[in-house]
Amino acid sequence: MRILHLGFEDPRMPGAGGGSVRTLEINRRLAAGDFYITALTTRYPGWQERVQDGVHYVPIGVGRGKSRLTRLLGYVFRLPFEVHRRRHTTDLVVEDFFAPFSTMAAPLWTKRPTIGVVQWLHARDKARQYKLPLHWVEGFGVQHFRRTIAVSEGIADRLTSINPDIHVDVIGNGVDPAAWKPEPKRGKDILCIGRLEFTGKGLDLLLAAWTQCISEVDGNLLIAGTGPDERKLRAVIEDRGLSDRVKLLGWLSGDEKFQAMSDARLVVIPSRQETFGMVAIEALATGTPVIAFDIPCLREIVPPDAGWLVEAFDVQSLADEMTRRYTESGLEDIGARAREFAAGYNWDRLAGLQADAYRAGYAHLNDPPPAGRRQACL
Repeated sequence: MRILHLGFEDPRMPGAGGGSVRTLEINRRLAAGDFYITALTTRYPGWQERVQDGVHYVPIGVGRGKSRLTRLLGYVFRLPFEVHRRRHTTDLVVEDFFAPFSTMAAPLWTKRPTIGVVQWLHARDKARQYKLPLHWVEGFGVQHFRRTIAVSEGIADRLTSINPDIHVDVIGNGVDPAAWKPEPKRGKDILCIGRLEFTGKGLDLLLAAWTQCISEVDGNLLIAGTGPDERKLRAVIEDRGLSDRVKLLGWLSGDEKFQAMSDARLVVIPSRQETFGMVAIEALATGTPVIAFDIPCLREIVPPDAGWLVEAFDVQSLADEMTRRYTESGLEDIGARAREFAAGYNWDRLAGLQADAYRAGYAHLNDPPPAGRRQACL
Protein backbone atom coordinates (compact mmCIF):
# COMPACT_ATOMS: atom_id res chain seq x y z
CA MET A 1 0.00 0.00 0.00
CA ARG A 2 1.31 3.43 -0.98
CA ILE A 3 0.88 5.93 1.89
CA LEU A 4 1.26 9.68 1.55
CA HIS A 5 1.75 10.93 5.12
CA LEU A 6 1.12 14.62 5.74
CA GLY A 7 3.20 15.13 8.88
CA PHE A 8 4.14 18.71 9.66
CA GLU A 9 7.08 17.95 11.98
CA ASP A 10 10.17 16.20 10.64
CA PRO A 11 11.64 13.96 13.37
CA ARG A 12 15.06 15.50 12.72
CA MET A 13 13.80 19.06 13.24
CA PRO A 14 15.24 20.59 16.46
CA GLY A 15 12.49 20.92 19.03
CA ALA A 16 10.15 18.48 17.29
CA GLY A 17 7.55 17.08 19.67
CA GLY A 18 6.12 13.67 20.48
CA GLY A 19 4.05 13.66 17.31
CA SER A 20 7.16 13.34 15.18
CA VAL A 21 8.36 10.46 17.37
CA ARG A 22 5.17 8.57 16.60
CA THR A 23 5.51 9.33 12.88
CA LEU A 24 9.06 7.98 12.92
CA GLU A 25 8.43 4.84 14.98
CA ILE A 26 5.20 3.76 13.29
CA ASN A 27 6.28 4.55 9.74
CA ARG A 28 9.63 2.82 9.88
CA ARG A 29 7.96 -0.36 11.04
CA LEU A 30 5.30 -0.18 8.34
CA ALA A 31 7.99 0.51 5.71
CA ALA A 32 9.76 -2.68 6.77
CA GLY A 33 6.59 -4.53 5.76
CA ASP A 34 4.33 -4.03 2.76
CA PHE A 35 3.89 -0.24 2.93
CA TYR A 36 5.64 2.36 0.79
CA ILE A 37 5.55 5.67 2.70
CA THR A 38 6.28 9.22 1.60
CA ALA A 39 6.14 11.79 4.41
CA LEU A 40 5.61 15.45 3.52
CA THR A 41 7.05 17.56 6.35
CA THR A 42 7.88 21.22 6.81
CA ARG A 43 11.21 22.81 6.00
CA TYR A 44 13.57 23.93 8.75
CA PRO A 45 17.21 25.11 8.82
CA GLY A 46 19.31 22.17 7.67
CA TRP A 47 16.35 20.29 6.11
CA GLN A 48 17.17 17.50 3.72
CA GLU A 49 15.10 15.25 1.49
CA ARG A 50 16.10 11.72 2.32
CA VAL A 51 15.13 8.10 2.75
CA GLN A 52 15.41 7.18 6.44
CA ASP A 53 14.49 3.74 7.76
CA GLY A 54 12.69 3.04 4.47
CA VAL A 55 10.55 6.21 4.66
CA HIS A 56 10.93 8.94 2.02
CA TYR A 57 10.95 12.31 3.81
CA VAL A 58 10.19 15.32 1.60
CA PRO A 59 10.39 18.68 3.42
CA ILE A 60 8.17 21.23 1.66
CA GLY A 61 7.69 24.96 2.02
CA VAL A 62 9.31 28.22 0.98
CA GLY A 63 12.88 29.13 1.83
CA ARG A 64 14.76 27.66 4.77
CA GLY A 65 11.95 27.70 7.32
CA LYS A 66 13.82 29.80 9.89
CA SER A 67 10.83 30.48 12.12
CA ARG A 68 7.67 28.68 13.23
CA LEU A 69 5.56 31.14 11.22
CA THR A 70 7.48 30.71 7.95
CA ARG A 71 7.49 26.93 8.42
CA LEU A 72 3.73 26.92 8.96
CA LEU A 73 2.86 29.28 6.10
CA GLY A 74 5.21 27.56 3.66
CA TYR A 75 3.83 24.14 4.52
CA VAL A 76 0.17 25.20 4.28
CA PHE A 77 0.81 26.98 0.97
CA ARG A 78 2.70 24.11 -0.69
CA LEU A 79 0.87 21.10 0.73
CA PRO A 80 -2.17 20.94 -1.64
CA PHE A 81 0.10 21.32 -4.67
CA GLU A 82 2.51 18.60 -3.49
CA VAL A 83 -0.38 16.20 -2.74
CA HIS A 84 -1.91 16.90 -6.16
CA ARG A 85 1.40 15.96 -7.82
CA ARG A 86 1.45 12.59 -6.03
CA ARG A 87 -2.23 11.62 -5.99
CA HIS A 88 -1.96 9.11 -8.85
CA THR A 89 0.77 7.18 -7.01
CA THR A 90 -1.02 7.22 -3.64
CA ASP A 91 -3.46 4.66 -2.26
CA LEU A 92 -4.13 6.31 1.11
CA VAL A 93 -3.47 9.79 2.49
CA VAL A 94 -2.77 10.12 6.22
CA GLU A 95 -3.09 13.62 7.67
CA ASP A 96 -1.40 14.27 11.00
CA PHE A 97 -3.26 16.98 12.91
CA PHE A 98 -0.94 19.85 13.87
CA ALA A 99 -0.93 23.25 15.57
CA PRO A 100 -2.48 25.77 15.54
CA PHE A 101 -5.70 24.69 13.77
CA SER A 102 -5.37 20.86 13.79
CA THR A 103 -6.41 19.97 10.25
CA MET A 104 -6.52 21.37 6.74
CA ALA A 105 -9.67 19.30 6.04
CA ALA A 106 -7.62 17.04 3.80
CA PRO A 107 -10.52 14.71 2.77
CA LEU A 108 -12.02 17.64 0.83
CA TRP A 109 -9.10 18.12 -1.56
CA THR A 110 -6.77 15.09 -1.64
CA LYS A 111 -9.01 13.16 -4.08
CA ARG A 112 -7.82 9.98 -2.37
CA PRO A 113 -9.09 7.97 0.65
CA THR A 114 -7.90 9.97 3.68
CA ILE A 115 -7.48 9.10 7.36
CA GLY A 116 -6.64 11.55 10.15
CA VAL A 117 -4.10 10.73 12.85
CA VAL A 118 -5.02 12.88 15.82
CA GLN A 119 -2.38 13.56 18.43
CA TRP A 120 -3.31 17.23 18.81
CA LEU A 121 -6.74 18.84 19.26
CA HIS A 122 -6.16 22.14 21.05
CA ALA A 123 -7.27 24.73 18.49
CA ARG A 124 -9.60 26.37 20.99
CA ASP A 125 -6.67 27.09 23.31
CA LYS A 126 -4.68 28.51 20.41
CA ALA A 127 -7.71 30.60 19.42
CA ARG A 128 -7.66 32.25 22.84
CA GLN A 129 -3.91 32.74 22.62
CA TYR A 130 -3.85 34.31 19.15
CA LYS A 131 -7.34 35.88 19.18
CA LEU A 132 -8.23 34.05 15.96
CA PRO A 133 -11.14 31.61 15.30
CA LEU A 134 -8.81 28.64 14.86
CA HIS A 135 -11.29 26.28 16.54
CA TRP A 136 -13.74 26.96 13.70
CA VAL A 137 -11.15 25.59 11.26
CA GLU A 138 -10.63 22.56 13.51
CA GLY A 139 -14.36 21.85 13.79
CA PHE A 140 -14.91 22.25 10.06
CA GLY A 141 -12.07 19.86 9.28
CA VAL A 142 -13.09 17.17 11.77
CA GLN A 143 -16.62 17.13 10.39
CA HIS A 144 -15.26 16.05 7.00
CA PHE A 145 -13.38 12.99 8.23
CA ARG A 146 -15.00 9.57 8.21
CA ARG A 147 -12.11 7.68 9.82
CA THR A 148 -9.43 8.75 12.28
CA ILE A 149 -6.85 7.30 14.63
CA ALA A 150 -6.61 8.95 18.07
CA VAL A 151 -3.76 8.42 20.52
CA SER A 152 -6.00 8.47 23.60
CA GLU A 153 -9.58 8.05 24.73
CA GLY A 154 -9.61 11.73 25.72
CA ILE A 155 -8.87 12.78 22.14
CA ALA A 156 -11.41 10.24 20.84
CA ASP A 157 -14.12 11.73 23.06
CA ARG A 158 -13.47 15.19 21.64
CA LEU A 159 -13.54 13.93 18.06
CA THR A 160 -16.90 12.23 18.47
CA SER A 161 -18.31 15.30 20.22
CA ILE A 162 -17.52 17.30 17.09
CA ASN A 163 -18.51 14.61 14.58
CA PRO A 164 -20.76 11.87 16.02
CA ASP A 165 -20.51 9.84 12.80
CA ILE A 166 -16.73 9.58 12.78
CA HIS A 167 -15.00 6.19 13.20
CA VAL A 168 -12.14 6.40 15.71
CA ASP A 169 -9.48 3.76 16.32
CA VAL A 170 -7.71 4.48 19.62
CA ILE A 171 -4.06 3.49 19.26
CA GLY A 172 -1.64 4.86 21.84
CA ASN A 173 2.01 5.77 21.51
CA GLY A 174 4.86 3.42 22.29
CA VAL A 175 8.13 3.60 24.18
CA ASP A 176 11.62 3.34 22.72
CA PRO A 177 13.18 0.08 23.99
CA ALA A 178 16.24 2.15 24.94
CA ALA A 179 14.22 3.53 27.87
CA TRP A 180 14.82 0.24 29.68
CA LYS A 181 18.61 0.39 29.29
CA PRO A 182 19.52 2.62 32.27
CA GLU A 183 19.57 0.99 35.68
CA PRO A 184 16.85 2.55 37.90
CA LYS A 185 18.18 4.55 40.81
CA ARG A 186 16.98 6.88 43.53
CA GLY A 187 18.31 10.15 42.18
CA LYS A 188 18.55 13.56 43.78
CA ASP A 189 16.94 16.00 41.33
CA ILE A 190 13.44 16.59 39.98
CA LEU A 191 13.21 16.63 36.17
CA CYS A 192 10.81 18.30 33.76
CA ILE A 193 11.37 17.52 30.10
CA GLY A 194 9.59 18.65 26.94
CA ARG A 195 8.94 21.54 24.62
CA LEU A 196 9.63 24.90 26.27
CA GLU A 197 6.18 26.44 25.91
CA PHE A 198 5.58 28.61 28.93
CA THR A 199 1.79 28.41 29.05
CA GLY A 200 0.80 25.19 27.29
CA LYS A 201 3.42 23.09 29.08
CA GLY A 202 2.70 24.82 32.40
CA LEU A 203 6.23 26.05 33.09
CA ASP A 204 4.79 29.09 34.85
CA LEU A 205 2.92 26.78 37.23
CA LEU A 206 5.99 24.64 37.77
CA LEU A 207 8.22 27.58 38.69
CA ALA A 208 5.56 28.92 41.05
CA ALA A 209 5.30 25.52 42.77
CA TRP A 210 9.07 25.15 42.90
CA THR A 211 9.35 28.50 44.66
CA GLN A 212 7.06 27.15 47.39
CA CYS A 213 8.78 23.79 47.92
CA ILE A 214 12.42 24.61 47.14
CA SER A 215 13.44 24.72 50.80
CA GLU A 216 12.07 21.19 51.37
CA VAL A 217 13.92 19.54 48.48
CA ASP A 218 17.65 18.79 48.55
CA GLY A 219 18.08 18.46 44.80
CA ASN A 220 17.63 20.90 41.94
CA LEU A 221 14.85 21.33 39.41
CA LEU A 222 16.17 20.30 35.98
CA ILE A 223 14.34 21.45 32.85
CA ALA A 224 15.28 19.81 29.56
CA GLY A 225 14.13 20.79 26.10
CA THR A 226 13.97 23.59 23.59
CA GLY A 227 11.11 25.67 22.29
CA PRO A 228 9.69 29.10 21.52
CA ASP A 229 9.70 30.34 25.12
CA GLU A 230 13.27 29.44 26.10
CA ARG A 231 14.35 33.07 26.35
CA LYS A 232 11.31 33.95 28.45
CA LEU A 233 11.92 30.95 30.72
CA ARG A 234 15.51 31.98 31.35
CA ALA A 235 14.41 35.53 32.16
CA VAL A 236 11.77 34.39 34.65
CA ILE A 237 14.22 32.04 36.38
CA GLU A 238 16.70 34.88 36.77
CA ASP A 239 14.07 37.43 37.86
CA ARG A 240 12.83 35.10 40.62
CA GLY A 241 16.32 34.40 41.90
CA LEU A 242 16.11 30.69 41.03
CA SER A 243 19.24 30.38 38.91
CA ASP A 244 21.12 28.39 41.58
CA ARG A 245 18.35 25.80 41.94
CA VAL A 246 16.90 25.55 38.40
CA LYS A 247 19.16 24.17 35.66
CA LEU A 248 18.34 24.12 31.95
CA LEU A 249 19.78 21.06 30.22
CA GLY A 250 18.92 21.90 26.62
CA TRP A 251 17.65 19.38 24.10
CA LEU A 252 18.04 15.74 25.13
CA SER A 253 17.28 12.72 23.00
CA GLY A 254 17.94 8.99 22.83
CA ASP A 255 20.14 7.42 25.50
CA GLU A 256 21.00 10.82 26.98
CA LYS A 257 17.33 11.60 27.57
CA PHE A 258 16.56 8.24 29.14
CA GLN A 259 19.63 8.43 31.36
CA ALA A 260 18.49 11.84 32.62
CA MET A 261 15.05 10.40 33.41
CA SER A 262 16.57 7.44 35.21
CA ASP A 263 18.91 9.70 37.20
CA ALA A 264 16.02 11.85 38.45
CA ARG A 265 14.17 11.07 41.66
CA LEU A 266 10.88 12.31 40.19
CA VAL A 267 9.66 13.50 36.80
CA VAL A 268 7.07 16.28 36.95
CA ILE A 269 4.68 17.12 34.09
CA PRO A 270 2.91 20.45 34.73
CA SER A 271 1.17 20.66 31.33
CA ARG A 272 -2.16 22.40 30.93
CA GLN A 273 -2.95 20.04 28.07
CA GLU A 274 -1.42 16.93 26.53
CA THR A 275 -2.29 14.79 23.56
CA PHE A 276 -0.87 11.58 24.95
CA GLY A 277 1.92 12.29 27.41
CA MET A 278 4.96 10.63 25.87
CA VAL A 279 7.26 11.99 28.56
CA ALA A 280 5.15 10.35 31.26
CA ILE A 281 5.25 6.88 29.76
CA GLU A 282 8.99 7.19 28.97
CA ALA A 283 9.74 8.23 32.54
CA LEU A 284 7.78 5.28 33.88
CA ALA A 285 9.74 2.99 31.56
CA THR A 286 13.01 4.20 33.10
CA GLY A 287 11.63 3.41 36.55
CA THR A 288 11.11 7.01 37.68
CA PRO A 289 7.72 7.91 39.22
CA VAL A 290 5.72 10.77 37.70
CA ILE A 291 3.81 13.70 39.20
CA ALA A 292 1.32 15.35 36.84
CA PHE A 293 -1.85 17.38 36.80
CA ASP A 294 -5.07 15.38 36.63
CA ILE A 295 -6.03 16.16 33.02
CA PRO A 296 -7.39 14.03 30.15
CA CYS A 297 -4.78 11.83 28.48
CA LEU A 298 -2.36 11.98 31.41
CA ARG A 299 -4.85 10.33 33.75
CA GLU A 300 -4.91 7.41 31.26
CA ILE A 301 -1.16 6.75 31.50
CA VAL A 302 -0.17 7.67 35.07
CA PRO A 303 -1.44 4.73 37.15
CA PRO A 304 -1.96 5.28 40.91
CA ASP A 305 0.68 2.74 41.86
CA ALA A 306 3.41 4.28 39.65
CA GLY A 307 2.81 8.02 39.94
CA TRP A 308 0.56 10.71 41.34
CA LEU A 309 -2.03 13.07 39.87
CA VAL A 310 -2.78 16.38 41.55
CA GLU A 311 -5.65 18.81 41.13
CA ALA A 312 -5.30 20.42 37.73
CA PHE A 313 -3.35 23.70 37.70
CA ASP A 314 -3.31 24.01 41.50
CA VAL A 315 0.16 25.37 42.30
CA GLN A 316 -0.06 24.63 46.03
CA SER A 317 -1.10 21.02 45.39
CA LEU A 318 1.79 20.55 42.98
CA ALA A 319 4.27 22.01 45.47
CA ASP A 320 2.91 19.84 48.29
CA GLU A 321 3.08 16.71 46.15
CA MET A 322 6.68 17.33 45.08
CA THR A 323 7.63 17.85 48.73
CA ARG A 324 5.77 14.76 49.92
CA ARG A 325 6.95 12.38 47.22
CA TYR A 326 10.56 13.55 47.27
CA THR A 327 11.00 11.83 50.62
CA GLU A 328 8.60 8.96 49.84
CA SER A 329 9.78 5.59 51.10
CA GLY A 330 9.73 2.69 48.67
CA LEU A 331 10.37 4.70 45.51
CA GLU A 332 12.31 1.71 44.15
CA ASP A 333 9.21 -0.50 44.38
CA ILE A 334 7.09 2.22 42.78
CA GLY A 335 9.62 2.47 39.97
CA ALA A 336 9.47 -1.28 39.36
CA ARG A 337 5.68 -1.11 39.00
CA ALA A 338 6.10 1.86 36.67
CA ARG A 339 8.35 -0.18 34.37
CA GLU A 340 5.89 -3.06 34.35
CA PHE A 341 3.05 -0.72 33.36
CA ALA A 342 5.07 0.97 30.60
CA ALA A 343 5.97 -2.37 29.05
CA GLY A 344 2.47 -2.53 27.57
CA TYR A 345 3.28 0.37 25.22
CA ASN A 346 5.15 -1.57 22.55
CA TRP A 347 5.80 0.10 19.17
CA ASP A 348 5.78 -3.19 17.24
CA ARG A 349 2.30 -4.10 18.44
CA LEU A 350 1.01 -0.56 17.93
CA ALA A 351 2.37 -0.42 14.39
CA GLY A 352 0.49 -3.63 13.64
CA LEU A 353 -2.72 -2.06 14.90
CA GLN A 354 -2.13 1.03 12.78
CA ALA A 355 -1.49 -1.11 9.70
CA ASP A 356 -4.85 -2.82 10.30
CA ALA A 357 -6.52 0.60 10.62
CA TYR A 358 -4.98 1.74 7.32
CA ARG A 359 -6.13 -1.37 5.50
CA ALA A 360 -9.65 -1.09 6.91
CA GLY A 361 -9.78 2.58 6.01
CA TYR A 362 -8.61 1.96 2.47
CA ALA A 363 -11.21 -0.80 2.05
CA HIS A 364 -14.17 1.17 3.37
CA LEU A 365 -13.63 4.87 2.68
CA ASN A 366 -15.33 4.63 -0.72
CA ASP A 367 -18.40 3.01 0.85
CA PRO A 368 -21.42 5.05 2.01
CA PRO A 369 -20.64 6.88 5.30
CA PRO A 370 -21.12 4.46 8.24
CA ALA A 371 -22.59 5.20 11.65
CA GLY A 372 -20.01 6.45 14.11
CA ARG A 373 -18.18 3.92 16.25
CA ARG A 374 -15.01 3.63 18.21
CA GLN A 375 -12.55 0.78 18.61
CA ALA A 376 -10.17 1.04 21.55
CA CYS A 377 -6.83 -0.59 20.82
CA LEU A 378 -4.66 0.70 23.70
